[in-house]
Amino acid sequence: MNAKQLTFFSDIDEKEVQNLIIRELRHYRALKVQIKNKREQTEASVVDLFPSLRKQDSLNELKVKQIDRALEYSLDFIENRIIELKYLTSQETNDIYIYMELGLKKGKYYEKKRAAIYRLATALGMI
Repeated sequence: MNAKQLTFFSDIDEKEVQNLIIRELRHYRALKVQIKNKREQTEASVVDLFPSLRKQDSLNELKVKQIDRALEYSLDFIENRIIELKYLTSQETNDIYIYMELGLKKGKYYEKKRAAIYRLATALGMI
């Protein structure tokens, strides 16, 4: 009997989804810093400490809130740790370090990493 494997995302370019999520997660780190800086400036009653070419404060805050929610509610503990260690730290972290740190086998690590990326993409409405 020949059984075909079912996939949920057969018409989606996996590499494109991965690149989009990685780009957004890396940008997310900078947006979080920007929001903290803006709040600090507001608390100190300082207006326009730095020149701004784009006025997207409310859009950026909404983006950060939604990514925070996606990270908190759409991933399991291991998936969340993988994303944190791989994309949300200021230092480059190798995959081997992460799966050794988490006590995962290489295959299981890549399976969880892929699932985390797809869950985030789904939660953020990208796919």
